[in-house]
Amino acid sequence: MKLLPRLLAVVLALALPAHADPDPADWAGVLAQARGQTVYFHAWGGSVQTNDFIRWAGDRVAEDFGVTVEHVKLADTADAVSRVIAERTAGRDAGGAVDLIWINGPNFAAMKGQGLLFGPWAEALPGWTAMDPVANGALTADFTVPTEGLEAPWAMAQVVFWHDIARLPEPPRDMAALAAWAEADPGRFAYPQPPDFLGVTFLKQALYGLAPDPAVLLSAPDDETYAASTAPLWAFLDRLTPVLWRGGRAYPASGEALKPLMADGEIDLAISFSPGAASAAIASGELPDTVRSYVPDGGTIGNASFVAIPYNASAKAGAMVLADFLLSPEAQLRMQDPAHLGWGTVLAMDRLAPEQAAGFAALELGPATLSPAELGPALPEPHPDWMTRVAADWAARYGAR
Repeated sequence: MKLLPRLLAVVLALALPAHADPDPADWAGVLAQARGQTVYFHAWGGSVQTNDFIRWAGDRVAEDFGVTVEHVKLADTADAVSRVIAERTAGRDAGGAVDLIWINGPNFAAMKGQGLLFGPWAEALPGWTAMDPVANGALTADFTVPTEGLEAPWAMAQVVFWHDIARLPEPPRDMAALAAWAEADPGRFAYPQPPDFLGVTFLKQALYGLAPDPAVLLSAPDDETYAASTAPLWAFLDRLTPVLWRGGRAYPASGEALKPLMADGEIDLAISFSPGAASAAIASGELPDTVRSYVPDGGTIGNASFVAIPYNASAKAGAMVLADFLLSPEAQLRMQDPAHLGWGTVLAMDRLAPEQAAGFAALELGPATLSPAELGPALPEPHPDWMTRVAADWAARYGAR
């Protein structure tokens, strides 16, 4: 008789249908299912401004849609990816701990390739209609990998370099000039230590400027192509490393760590992946008002930041609601304002209502933000395999000093 309660529980569990995944095409249904959900948003937590923006977005989503947002602050996006992989290995195909991930490049390619993502859903978002993926191919390709609706963009970025015009009025305009300047004035340049995302981005930017044929960066490299393309990079770094800040024996941990080095006059040149970040840092008092941004000859790498939903997320509907709110003109305008973040918008101005577009046109971008004409067209991100291999080889060559 003791088996009856347990048997009855099993029968009832089998008789009750599982809570179905939300249908992205039924937005009213998504909103209804999202209400009351808690979204665990796994996102990089290394910036006060970014954390403040995510907190604000969470407050707004709670107010308008009844969705609670918990920001799980990451040092490395791979930590969230590893958690999803561990859950699948353990057979946890529902009720996962990760609802939304700020993701890019190799992490997206890995999750897509292993079937770890929910979707497609992104192109069904109401906010998708305010973007122009034909004019901006970065909205549908992540490091050359087609997104296929498995992730939604929420910010645009492009590499810029910072220089303090009080100390370095004429910055180096290409990688050869950078190495020559660093040798003449050692210790005045730093980049974050790979595998930090910005640190690896500097390596990729240098690779664009040094590779014999940069076009090969858009495809996965074979061993021969990789060796030929990276040989000039290693020669450049052999020359540059001894004359970096602290002689290349230590590196800043992140892009955020470059700000106090510039503010304290320890370095005169730095890299950023946000054209508006210097203006935002000037506005917050983190950088002196003599810092300016520039792009070297030949252009710089650009991309979109994305959010993706794991296949086993507990709050898929809530995650979609948050992703859609991040695309709203309200959120995008606040994000582009250097008083908050100074990031680039993913929205197309000709797809907004006139009063919405007017808000962007009236926004003061700050003294260190380049105009679109000055910024120039963005170079596409190399295939993810370049990032993975270059980061590993950098660690082997320069990581232990």
